[in-house]
Amino acid sequence: MNDRDGTTDRDRVVAALRELVEALDRRVPHVERLGEVRIARESAALRKEAVRRIEELLPTRRDHDRREDDLSNAEMTDDGGPVPK
Repeated sequence: MNDRDGTTDRDRVVAALRELVEALDRRVPHVERLGEVRIARESAALRKEAVRRIEELLPTRRDHDRREDDLSNAEMTDDGGPVPK
């Protein structure tokens, strides 16, 4: 569903996941605290899952990047388009 500004549910989920990843990246382990090793391990697992989910939600971004790479590396014809195969 889109909001009036064009934001979709997927966009909001991706933004929240990115915020989570950024927060986990900023976290400084406190080895002197009880249970810190477990917290750090669970944080790393949570970060990994969040990144995986972001990638899952944005497959078109990778497809688009791949297409852009293909086009930028392609031979060009006189009309500016790629050489037909």
